Amino acid sequence: MFKAMVSGFPPSPHRPGKIPGSLATAPGTMPGASFAARVGAAPAVGYDGNPRYSRRASYAALDLGTNNCRLLVAKPSGDSFIVVDAFSRIVRLGEGLASSGRISDAAIDRALAALTICADKLRRRHVALARSVATEACRQASNGKEFIDRVYRETGIALDVISAEEEARLAVLGCHILLEPGEGPALIFDIGGGSTELVLVDASGDAPKILDWQSVPWGVVSLTEVESFDRSSEQERMSSYQRMRARVSEAFRPFAERVGRPPEGAARLLGTSGTVTTLASLHLELPAYDRSAIDGLIVPATSMRAISARLAALSMPERIALPCIGRERADLVVAGCAILESILDIWPAERLGVADRGIREGILRSLMAKELRARRAHRQ
Repeated sequence: MFKAMVSGFPPSPHRPGKIPGSLATAPGTMPGASFAARVGAAPAVGYDGNPRYSRRASYAALDLGTNNCRLLVAKPSGDSFIVVDAFSRIVRLGEGLASSGRISDAAIDRALAALTICADKLRRRHVALARSVATEACRQASNGKEFIDRVYRETGIALDVISAEEEARLAVLGCHILLEPGEGPALIFDIGGGSTELVLVDASGDAPKILDWQSVPWGVVSLTEVESFDRSSEQERMSSYQRMRARVSEAFRPFAERVGRPPEGAARLLGTSGTVTTLASLHLELPAYDRSAIDGLIVPATSMRAISARLAALSMPERIALPCIGRERADLVVAGCAILESILDIWPAERLGVADRGIREGILRSLMAKELRARRAHRQ
C-alpha cells in the first residue's frame, strides 16, 4: 500500500483576464457540426432532416490535450446526459515541445492513431452534433496548423484550437456542479499537460459566474521537461521538486495578488485533472482506478500535500510500482504534485473536491443547450 511503502518553456501568450457573465450565457467559439457534416451524420438536426430535437440524437465531445486524447459520446437525459461511449488514451502530443517548439513526428503518429479510433466511434454512434477541441500543445507549436490540417485530411475530425479562456470556461461548465456548498467565491482549477487554468467563480446563482481567471504554460508535461526530476538521490529529487514549485508559484503570482486570500475556513476548492484523480486514488489506497469512487470525492488538503511530498521523494521505479500510477504516469505525476501544492498555497482550503470530469462534459452541456435553444426558436 502507498502509505506503507513511503513513510525554458516560452512565456505564455495568454494574459490573465476576466470572462464576463455566467457560464450559461457566456459566448463561446462554437465551430458548429463540422465533423458531423464530414462523416455524414446530420448536423444539428433530427435524423429525419427536420430542425427539431431528436431523442435518439447522440452528441460528442473530443478533447485533444497536451498529454491525453479523450472522447465522450452521450445522449440527453433530463437536464443532464447519459454517456453511451467513451475513449481515453495518453498520446503525449506535447512531448519535446518545450525544447523544439514543434509537435514531433512520433507524437503526431500517436495522436492520429487515437483520433482514428475516435472517428470510428463517432461514425458508429451516428453522432448528430460534435465539437472537437485542441489546447495548449496546438496553441504553442509552430507546426500546430499543419498538424490540425493533417488530422482533418486523415480522420475527418475538424479540431478547433481553443483559447485558454475558452478552455477555462468549458472546464468550469463541466465540473462546477461538484463544488461544495458554501459562501463566498470558490476556486476551480484544471492541471493539464501543457497548461494550468485557475478560475475564481461565484457559485451563488443557478450558473456560476467567472470572477477572474489565469492560464499559465505549466502543465505536467511542460514542467517535467524544463525541470528534469529523476535524480539519483532523494535530496536531489526534493531540490528539483522545490524548483518546480517555485517556478509555478511565480507564474501564479499575478492571479494570487489580484484575488487575495479567502477568509479562514471558508475556502472552497475543486480540481479536475489526472493529477488530482491519481492522488485521490492513492488517498483511498485503491488497487486500481475507480471513477465511481473518485468523481465527487472530498479529500483533506493535508492528505493531498502529504501524498505529494511522498511522491516527490520516490525514485522512478518506486513510483511505477504504485497502484493507479504505473509507467504511463510515473514521470509526470511529480510535476502535477508541484502544481497542486502551489495552488494550495494560493487558496488554502481545508478540503479539496475531486472531479473526473471537465472540458468534455462542458462541451456536451454547451452543445445540448445550443440545440435546445434552436428547438425553441424553431417553435416560435
